[in-house]
Order: sequence, then C-alpha cells, then structure tokens
Amino acid sequence: MDSDYGRLADLPVTIDSVSTDRLERDTTSGFTRVTTVFSLSGPGPDGVVTGRGEDVTYETADHDALAESESESESRSGLSDLTGEYTIDSFSNRLAAIDLFSAGGPDREVFRNYRRWALESAALDLALRQAETDLATTLDRSADPLRFVASTRLGDPPTTDRVDSLREQVPGLEFKLDPTSDWDDPLVDELADTGAVRILDLKGHYEGTDVDAPADPELYERVLEAFPDAVIEDPALTEETRPLFADRDPDVRGRVSWDAPIHGVEDVEALPWEPSWLNIKPSRFGSLESVLETLAYCEERGIRCYGGGQFELGVGRGQLQLLASLYYPDSPNDVAPRAYNDPELVDELPASPLEPAAEPVGFRW
Repeated sequence: MDSDYGRLADLPVTIDSVSTDRLERDTTSGFTRVTTVFSLSGPGPDGVVTGRGEDVTYETADHDALAESESESESRSGLSDLTGEYTIDSFSNRLAAIDLFSAGGPDREVFRNYRRWALESAALDLALRQAETDLATTLDRSADPLRFVASTRLGDPPTTDRVDSLREQVPGLEFKLDPTSDWDDPLVDELADTGAVRILDLKGHYEGTDVDAPADPELYERVLEAFPDAVIEDPALTEETRPLFADRDPDVRGRVSWDAPIHGVEDVEALPWEPSWLNIKPSRFGSLESVLETLAYCEERGIRCYGGGQFELGVGRGQLQLLASLYYPDSPNDVAPRAYNDPELVDELPASPLEPAAEPVGFRW
C-alpha cells in the first residue's frame, strides 16, 4: 500500500534548538485546557526558522512536569538530545527510541503518541520551511475550502440554548453533539428539527476518562431514529446495543464512525465490520507515517474520513484543518476555529467553509 509518507520521508531537517511553551484556556466543556507547543529551530534560507507542533495530552500534570523539567535542565527532559541533522523519517525513528516523558510516565499510554505527534508535526513544519515550500505542494495535493461543524455541550440540564445562539450568529452552521442519557424526547425533537446535526458522538470507547458514557440502548435507539442522516460515532457494542446495528438494515451500520479506538491501520482492520466512516485525530496515531498510511488505506477502500479536534490552543488546530483541507475537505470536520470553544461567544465567528491560505508555507493553515 502506497502512502504520501514516501513524499515526506526523505525531507532533510536540521534542528539547532528545542523549546516549549505552555498554553492554558477555559473551554465550553467546563474545564481548563492546557497544552504544550514544541518549537524546533534551525537554519533557513534567510536566517533562523522555526517549526511548531502541539502536544494535546489531556492531563495538566503532564504539561506541568514537562515545563518544570525544562526550567531545571534540558538534559533532564531529553529535548536537547533531539538537536542534529535528520530526515523526517530518521527523526521519527529517533522519537520512537527515546522516552518523551522522562520527567514521569503519562497517566495514559496514548499520551505518548500525542507528544510524539507534536514533535513530528513540528519537524515537518520546520523541514518545509527550510525548503521554502508547503505541505500541499510537497504532497501534490490541493488545499480546498474546508467544511467544518461546531462541537458543543448542551449544559446541565441540557437545552438547545447554545445551539440556538450559534445558529443565530452563524446561519447554516452544522454540529457535532454528544448525546447523553438525559436527552429526553422534546430535546431530541428540537435538535432534529434544526436539520443541522451531522455527527452524534456516543463516546462509548472512553473508559476510565471524564467523558466516557455508558451504553444506553434507549438513548442509542432514540438518536438513531430521530437523526436518520447523522453519523453515529463510537457506539459501545454490548449485548443490549449490538442488535440496534447488527439486526438492522446495513445502512445503519454504514452511518457508524469510529474515533477513540483508531491508532493505525491495524485498529481499522480489527473493527467489528468494515467501516464507512472514520474520525481522524492525528495525535492518536503518533507518527506521520501511521496517519498517512491509514489515510491511504481509507482512500483505497472508499472509507470516508473527517477531522476531529481536541481543544487545541495553538498551532495544532490549524494543522488539523490543513490535513482535512488536503484529504477530506467536504466532510463534516470537527475542527471549527478555536473561537467556537470559548465559553463566551465573540461577535464575529468564522463561517464554514474556511478558505486556505493564499501563500502557504510549512505545515500551517
């Protein structure tokens, strides 16, 4: 299976220094988001240039431990070991060989992938800038206008207030929503009447996290019936819920998408049936090679993809938008501009679709 990684693997990248910046911001989901931006700097055509990537690890303590180790000693964090001359592929191999959480293991193993993705995307950004080019040109793909949906919580108790406010401000806006067991029939009917719900995330594969949701067969049936055209993401298949998918028309299974379980091609092949949809969150994959290999696999089999965000606060959001623009621009991409995640709505929110940069450079939107 060919993938676009072959076009990137041999790109040279020279790293003279590594630094980090801790970012923090409140979100609409009621928690304070913390991320870390990695900056890799090296020689460019007209002086020093910098590539950036964002670590979206969810535990604040992991970001604090990294910041503390950086302030005490670069050698303790291991980041100084990353300087040198590489190709994109050899840099990826270097990351695979070292502990990126030397200040203390992460709360969840998948966070190792998150940090590796931040560094690989920063290295790609730097390599492209050193070569004075951009990702679309290098991959021989076009960056197209990007369709996006807004993801929002409905409050406690849930109401349509936030959805209504957003639709009033941005006519035609579409949504990805997270159904919960306290969604009653009147609420579901109100949401269905908008005609704007494109993805319903059941969060059935987030066990042991703050957002996991138990498999509720009544809720599953309610949303399957009320939103016949919506993509249904991450259902938990139990003795009670499996018949809702296995015993129905194949079109129902064709609406199911997978997100949390997907870290590469092997996970796609291990799904209970061949999927029609996947939510692509590059940080889950860890490496550029794994992301692009999976996208090639999906293109060969006609599996539709859409991008998923993780409350990025820095450069990471734009990188997700760029990948979506290159590979699945017309899908219901859950990569709305950051302002949509702010608790208080700003006066002017960008509308979908987003236009790509006129003169791009590096791995940036």
